[in-house]
Amino acid sequence: MKGKLPLYGFRITLRMDNFEKYTSPDATIYYGDCLTALLDVPDESVDLVFADPPYNIGKRFGEFKDVWPSDNAYAEWCYRWLELCVRKLKPTGSLYVMTSTQAMPYLDLWLRERLTILSRIVWHYDSSGVQAKKYFGSLYEPILFCVKDPKAYTFNADDIEIEAKTGAVRKLIDYRKEVPTPYKTTKIPGNTWYIPRVRYRMAEYEEHPSQKPEALLERIIKASTNVNEIVLDPFGGTFTTCAVAQRLGRKSIGIEFQPDYIKIGLRRLGIASQFNGEELRTLDKTYVRKNGNGIRGDSIKPTRLFDVQI
Repeated sequence: MKGKLPLYGFRITLRMDNFEKYTSPDATIYYGDCLTALLDVPDESVDLVFADPPYNIGKRFGEFKDVWPSDNAYAEWCYRWLELCVRKLKPTGSLYVMTSTQAMPYLDLWLRERLTILSRIVWHYDSSGVQAKKYFGSLYEPILFCVKDPKAYTFNADDIEIEAKTGAVRKLIDYRKEVPTPYKTTKIPGNTWYIPRVRYRMAEYEEHPSQKPEALLERIIKASTNVNEIVLDPFGGTFTTCAVAQRLGRKSIGIEFQPDYIKIGLRRLGIASQFNGEELRTLDKTYVRKNGNGIRGDSIKPTRLFDVQI
């Protein structure tokens, strides 16, 4: 057994041939490859799939580097897990999928033959550094929002309304109506979402190179599920999807094959306090000054320099 966990209430640990499965009343974590673990999830049992796979851009995730031999090889791998995810969705289910701007056309063309793509969302953000010097650097990531049945799916518009500056800030009047009326102060978000990336000083930060913001997942989960419905994330990472689902009263399934990220998920979801004899603790953040040669100096206490509001 790779990870012996203390049992609390109904929490159990099961050993499978190719993966391990850790469960609680509202969350399930699979420790293994998604192509294997997804076979254990019943078909047409999931209300929402949020998939944020490696992007094939050379990032390192623990012991794994996300590099495929070619764009076609990467796309073919994506098609394998996407086919499984589509099978797991209920007839009324929704799928949100992310990848790099370069790879998204492959997934878009494949998915539009199998699902209905309702929205092509742009998640954009700012950056404190230079993105590129010889072309326009990327400051966004694409998201596809797809459904099995365009006439029967969940979309809780009222739960995700945001401020409408026309009415809330500018306080303009709509004179086109028979009786002039102030513009509504809230609106449903369009398909361009400005949500800051997760930074080190943020409370939600975990040690991961591409952690997605809780605010991003909160909007998706609120829009496309109801309380007690099931959310599946085949690439758990820091298990933000599952943690947000839990906070919002949904049930979740997360899959991850790297032990360091499994430990984060077990801790964040309250499934275990130990893994392989190691006590699971939140990240101990330190603030270390670097000199001009990149050599670390003494640790320093946080000052206002580190207290920038994000």
